[in-house]
Amino acid sequence: MAGKGPDWDGLLKWSLSHSDGTNTARELSEGDRRWFMEAMQEQSIDVVKRMKEITLVMKTPEHVLESQGVGPQDIEDMLDELQEHVESIDMANDLHSIGGLVPLLDYLKNANAGIRAKAAELVSTIVQNNPKSQQLVMEASGLEPLFTNFTSDPDVVVRTKALGAISSLIRNNKPGIAAFHLANGYAALRDALSTDYVRFQRKAINLVEYLLHENHSDHGIISELGFPRILIHLASSQDAEVREAALRALLQLSREDSSMFESSYAEEGFKLKKILEERIKGFSEMSTEDLSAARDERQLVDSLWRSCYNEPSSLGEKGLLVLPGDDAPPPDIASMHFQPALRGAFAVNRKPDAKPSGEEKETPLLLGPGP
Repeated sequence: MAGKGPDWDGLLKWSLSHSDGTNTARELSEGDRRWFMEAMQEQSIDVVKRMKEITLVMKTPEHVLESQGVGPQDIEDMLDELQEHVESIDMANDLHSIGGLVPLLDYLKNANAGIRAKAAELVSTIVQNNPKSQQLVMEASGLEPLFTNFTSDPDVVVRTKALGAISSLIRNNKPGIAAFHLANGYAALRDALSTDYVRFQRKAINLVEYLLHENHSDHGIISELGFPRILIHLASSQDAEVREAALRALLQLSREDSSMFESSYAEEGFKLKKILEERIKGFSEMSTEDLSAARDERQLVDSLWRSCYNEPSSLGEKGLLVLPGDDAPPPDIASMHFQPALRGAFAVNRKPDAKPSGEEKETPLLLGPGP
């Protein structure tokens, strides 16, 4: 295989022929095993080599890159490529060992908004469900530029990507959550929820919901900062994801203090009741198909009503709470359309506007002295 790229077509055919269920399991021959391991090892070496080249670019001063014709779009394309590589948790951790993590964090401060957004997206991938990289980013003071971009970047897409990275960084990470608290993170989340950008709202409300679930002692802070008022407003959002997340957060708050909407937030409690009544009315006007799709929201509305008003909602008596088939297992769509969400060399480029696989991007750099 020396001198040639891995035979990925052959590897794919081999994998499919041994996993499609048409053949009985058999022991691999020594030749098959050796060929497979060589293919995988060569790919790993190629990826590490390419990550080192990308790291070299990230460390190169901007004016030097410009003198060689490397512009912001080239950098974004390069970060897209790096994104694919670090889908593998091992490669994500290797980025630090080859010196690429710190220059990547420096890109969070780049003058170009697209580069700042791509850098945040990369950080999110690197630290997601990855305690080692979470620790490395925290030790490299990566939370600070992320928080700055989240709270004050003039570009809302950058703010949204930065919040996504923060969310991945502090999940199941007690030092990260503590640092987020010290940075007055809840106040920043409240401001994010007050914007009109739906994707930003989704990221913010999902993080609020997580923090409420993990830290019951934060419920008091949430109430003092006026979150219930904002969450009630979002419970009538036109966006289903925002609406359901708001209902879940309100349910958590009401279970902690069932009298909240009768005392300190009495006026908001009245608004909440009207919103829930309107939602119930909306359910009664839905088609069977739409009603079935809204199962989670129906159950949330009923649970919140019970928690706040100590009685079942009218969904039950209207026959809208539990529908025929609600308890049936979902259709086995996965077996028909399954594509493994691998983190690694086989990862699919997740860009919605990505070019077809036949169109390869130009390598955005080749630095160093000429021949």
